[in-house]
Amino acid sequence: MTVRLCNDDIERIRAVRAILCDLDGTIYLGDSVFPWSVQFVDRVRESGRRILFFTNNSARDGDHYARKLTTMGIPCGASDIITSGDATVDYLRRSHENETVLVLGTPAFEVQIDSAGIQRVSSEDDNPDVVVVAFDLNLTYEKLRAACRSIDRGAAFVATHPDYVCPDPDGPIPDCGAICAAITSATGVTPTVIGKPHSAMVDAALGRLGVDAKDAAIAGDRLYTDIRMGRDFGLLTILTLSGETTLEMLCDSDDRPDIVVENLGELTPLYVVS
Repeated sequence: MTVRLCNDDIERIRAVRAILCDLDGTIYLGDSVFPWSVQFVDRVRESGRRILFFTNNSARDGDHYARKLTTMGIPCGASDIITSGDATVDYLRRSHENETVLVLGTPAFEVQIDSAGIQRVSSEDDNPDVVVVAFDLNLTYEKLRAACRSIDRGAAFVATHPDYVCPDPDGPIPDCGAICAAITSATGVTPTVIGKPHSAMVDAALGRLGVDAKDAAIAGDRLYTDIRMGRDFGLLTILTLSGETTLEMLCDSDDRPDIVVENLGELTPLYVVS
C-alpha cells in the first residue's frame, strides 16, 4: 500500500516555515527510532526550516526527550521539546496559584511539579485543591480512590493530555485518557485537559517557533490529538500511518488531515537544500 502525494500537497508542504512534530509513533516507537527519522530531521533543518518536537507524554521532561533524541542521532536541546507536562505546569501556575495538588503520574512528573514550586500532597486526607492526572505506570487502586474522593469533595480535576493509549512495541497500553475515563465514570466529573489538541499546546509551540499557524505544519500519528489540533488552529496537518492510526480508522473519523503519508520518510525528498 502506498499513499501518493499530489503536486498541490507537495507545494503546501514546501511552503511551511516550521514543523511541529510528534514523537512516539512518528519519530520513534518506544526506544527504537524509525529508520527514516534521522534523515528527515536533518533535511528539514538543512533546508532552513525549524522543527519542534512535542508530545502528550508527560512521563518525562524536555531534558529527557532531548537526551533520547540525541542518542538516536537527532541532536536536540530541551528548548526543542514541548511536553504536556510543561503546559500543565504553566496552567497550574496561572490558574491554581498557591493551591495544593494531588498527582497521579510518574515519579519524574512528580519531580517536575515539585521543581516548579507547586505544593504537592500525597493523600486525599490532605484535602488537595486540585487533582492532576498524567500518564502513570505506577497506578494503583489506592491512587484512583484518592483521586475520586478528592474530586467528590470539590477538588478541581486536571488532565495533562487526552490520549487513551500509549504506543508500545508490544502493543498499546492505557494512557492518561483511560485513567481519566475511570475517574469520570466514578465521579461524573470531566477534567480540564491541557495537552494536544488544546490551545495551550499549540500556543506554546508557535510562540517558541516564532511563526504564525498559517506558516506551520503539524505531523503526527493520532487523529484526535495531532490532526484535530492542527485543524482547529489553522496548521497544515500531516497524518503519518507509522503509529496508532490506520487507513480504516481514518475512514471512520471526522478528524480529516490535509495530507496522509505512510511515514515521514516520504517527505524527506521534498525539502531542497540550497
